Amino acid sequence: MRFRRSAAALVAVLALAVVSACNNDKAGQNGDASLQKITYLTSFNTFGREAYAYVALEKGYFKDAGFDVTIKPGTGTVDVLKLVAGGQADYGIGDFTAILITMGKQKMPVTTVGMIHQKSLAAIVTLEGGSIKGPQDLPGKKIGDQPGSTNTVMFPLYAKAAKIANWETTKFVPSPPASLPQLLSAGTVDGIGQFVVGVPTVENADKVKHRKAVVLPYGDVLPDLYGNAIITRSDLAKEHPDQVKKFTSALLKGLQDTIDDPDGAAKILQKYVPDRKVEGSVKELNLMRPYVKPDGFSGVLGAVEVSRVQQIIKDLEDAGQITPAGSVNPSDVVDRDLAPKG
Repeated sequence: MRFRRSAAALVAVLALAVVSACNNDKAGQNGDASLQKITYLTSFNTFGREAYAYVALEKGYFKDAGFDVTIKPGTGTVDVLKLVAGGQADYGIGDFTAILITMGKQKMPVTTVGMIHQKSLAAIVTLEGGSIKGPQDLPGKKIGDQPGSTNTVMFPLYAKAAKIANWETTKFVPSPPASLPQLLSAGTVDGIGQFVVGVPTVENADKVKHRKAVVLPYGDVLPDLYGNAIITRSDLAKEHPDQVKKFTSALLKGLQDTIDDPDGAAKILQKYVPDRKVEGSVKELNLMRPYVKPDGFSGVLGAVEVSRVQQIIKDLEDAGQITPAGSVNPSDVVDRDLAPKG
């Protein structure tokens, strides 16, 4: 009897050890040890612009690459960086300019392994009939924006490139992101910091007057700026480069399908996020398409050019957003071996 009890106890211990080992190896859900469990963070919430990750999930691209992926909504670049750096997520999406600025202030064990957008989505958005019709109208105006956002921190560089006189008199009013469209519609602010893909949300919020948005894209005068980037932990990139390449490839495959078929992508997103309406997502994705593959871009999807990264760093130094004297180097923020090239 004692032997049986000991044997049973040993079996229980071994079973627990097996489960623990599987968890440590991040085995896939449903007991499928052939799939590696991965946590992925969107850049911000689950707007239509994030549909490509759900497309890769729905079409089995992640599974084919050997991954069981859990998609979670991100809450902005800085938070995504911290969660990836701390191991709470394996991959995430963040605005590349914000990544550089953050890394210039605080080194983190993260690296960029691909670009979602070859052109920055950052912009100042207002409504037709207002006091802002172009960049030269910005001095003296109130711009609502989240503190520390890309639109705010990059404004000096944008103003310089757009040759805006007295741009220092433009006042950025700290405002929560969710309230920005309503503040603009109510006339509380003259404009807001917003990604260009947020235009449908801005216009939808102006339900009384039904005005069209007036968009001042930073990328029009700062063509070197990238938009959102794919990030992962530095140790993951170093120790498991094949995994990183497979994951990035699967995600970018979902991105390609998304820009090829925005309507299909929007329907897939709604399947996973029911309150995300198809029509609004399609509008966002159509606006996003030329930023994934801008006019004149002939490179591969997700490509990163080190020389371009160096230029962005220099521009940020000139704008006072990064301390000069080599505080940030391309190798600090981009894995040249893993990021798509060409």
